[in-house]
Formats: sequence, C-alpha cells, structure tokens
Amino acid sequence: MIVLASCINILVVILAVLIHYGFLFQLSKLSQTLKVKPRFMIVLGVCGSLLAHTIEVWVFACAYYLKLKSGVFGHMEGNFDGSLLDCVYFSFTSFTTLGFGDIVPIGDIRFLVGIESLTGLVLITWTASFLFYKMQKYWDIN
Repeated sequence: MIVLASCINILVVILAVLIHYGFLFQLSKLSQTLKVKPRFMIVLGVCGSLLAHTIEVWVFACAYYLKLKSGVFGHMEGNFDGSLLDCVYFSFTSFTTLGFGDIVPIGDIRFLVGIESLTGLVLITWTASFLFYKMQKYWDIN
C-alpha cells in the first residue's frame, strides 16, 4: 500500500510542478508580447501566480478527496466532514504551511500532507523569485 501511496504522491507533485512551470512560462511569454505598461506586467504576474497556486491547491485537494474516499489511505479527524471543500481548505493550509491544526490526518495520507507542504514552500519561493526578477526588469520608479 505504501508503494501505491508514494506513486500517487509523486504524480500529484509532478502535476503541480508542471502546472506551475506552465503558468510561469506563459506569463514570461505574455510579458514579451503584450503592449501594456511594464508595471501592469507585475500585476499580471501576481494574478497569474495566484491562479497557478490555487489550481495546484485544488490538485492536492482532489488527491486528498480521492484517497480518503478509497478508505485505504487513512482518514481525517477534527473539524472535517469529508467534503471536497474541506479537502480544499485543508490543502490551502498545508500548501501554505499555515496548518491551523483543526484537521488532523491519520494514516498514510500524512505523507501527502508532508509532501504538499514541501511542494508549496518550493513553488511559493519559485514564484517569489520569478516576481522579483520581473520587478527588477519592469519596475520603473520614474
């Protein structure tokens, strides 16, 4: 069972990274082709990055939901009713490493929680680096 859980976790992480790469790549291409004020490109980069992170959170949430519905990867305790929206809420708190603690994973599902926190940290840092670079390139204080 641990091998199956690990394979699912790896696939979810790969999907999240590919989504993130795709968004940042398209935002970079867009910044070269759009004829708008350079500062607007920073706003577009922030909005695009937030959208990418939200989609990535939903990918993890769907993985939680499907793993929990299977009944073989563990369960959640606490303020959790098993709905997809509860999985999204839990995923947001895990992805951002906020972790309120009102929902507690039990069983093999914990490994997905850990890898989501690490993935979220890396992807958020990647976004920060991307936006910093864009700000250096496009921010004109004059």
